[in-house]
Amino acid sequence: MSIGSGPCPAYLDLMQTFLIILIVLAAIGALVSLVRGIVAFLRTSQADLTGTGPNISGMRQNKMMWRRVQFQALAVVLVVLFLMLTRPG
Repeated sequence: MSIGSGPCPAYLDLMQTFLIILIVLAAIGALVSLVRGIVAFLRTSQADLTGTGPNISGMRQNKMMWRRVQFQALAVVLVVLFLMLTRPG
């Protein structure tokens, strides 16, 4: 391989491994956020539903579900990068 024709295969292998690790971590983050959001939903009390003012439990649920969406978006972007890196040609 000549200079300037692209990264060497060892560099690609290292980058692929790094991206796979990041994808797994993003997926774990999405799963943890999902479970925390469900737990926050299950802890909702009648007082939370009928009380006045901001619903703390609802805000916590919303925060965890938003975090889940962010982790999922990150995982999708990383998968796209991985696929772009591994395509032939």
